[in-house]
Amino acid sequence: MSENKVTEIKRSSKAENILSQINSNTKLGDLRKIAKEIKKDHELAMELWSTEEYLPRLLAILIMDKKLLSQDVLNQLDQDMQIHTVDERNNLMDWLMANQLMKDKKLISLLESWENSPSALQRRTFWYYQARLRWTGQTPPENTEDLLSAIEASIAQEVPEVQWAMNFTAGWIGVYDEKNRERCIKIGEKTGLYKGDFVSKGCTPNYLPEFITMEVNKRQKK
Repeated sequence: MSENKVTEIKRSSKAENILSQINSNTKLGDLRKIAKEIKKDHELAMELWSTEEYLPRLLAILIMDKKLLSQDVLNQLDQDMQIHTVDERNNLMDWLMANQLMKDKKLISLLESWENSPSALQRRTFWYYQARLRWTGQTPPENTEDLLSAIEASIAQEVPEVQWAMNFTAGWIGVYDEKNRERCIKIGEKTGLYKGDFVSKGCTPNYLPEFITMEVNKRQKK
């Protein structure tokens, strides 16, 4: 019993030391530097995760062991993320996708199975991943037709964060896939999503007819 306690205290002191390095001025680059020194430490990751704080959780994601990320564990992480604001929640899941899920074939298969997940975060990740495959300019998988049919059928009923990712996917299909460009523009016209939204200077609007036109023009000028 006392042995376990000692281990617990030792583990806690390691976590306390890490947590003392994180404050409101900590940048994502700082978290990456800390993670580089730690490398992989799943136990420590879970302890940082249990703080329920945003920045320690981002760091935790970087040092997790991807071999231990089963669907059950991911469901629990998803559940834990629900205490955060929508933006923080989405950022945590995007960070998890980019730093863990996309680095392992089994995990990629998992996220590719999330199209109809009961979890909005997992559905959003499915669509965001599909968009990423296209915006990086890679040859996309042969599921474009299915994706567009699913978007047309259900984007209007989806929750806002999933709508955004579906819209984003349609946008990049429209940019890179000329034969489906008109269809993607029509999706935007029909849904009216993001039409007339204010956009910061230098940013592309999310409204599909504008997004696709602007991104296509950028590429043609190269």
